[in-house]
Amino acid sequence: MLSSVLRSPRAIMVNVEIMRAFVRMRQMLGMVSDLAQRLDELEARYDERFRAVFEAIRRLMEPDPAPDRPRIGFRPGTET
Repeated sequence: MLSSVLRSPRAIMVNVEIMRAFVRMRQMLGMVSDLAQRLDELEARYDERFRAVFEAIRRLMEPDPAPDRPRIGFRPGTET
């Protein structure tokens, strides 16, 4: 990273903040996997009455699909 090559105080601060951001991301990913494991354990303990609840929670845990957006840029053969 460029901020680790530069020796100014600002570059050092930016580099530290970048590392902290990556640590926070790793912690959040760990929390999601812990939550999924705990949900699996709860699902194994309870009967069919809660199946809809567990399915709804799993759908909420899935990432949203990327929206379809029009492509930006020049496309040959198209007229405006």
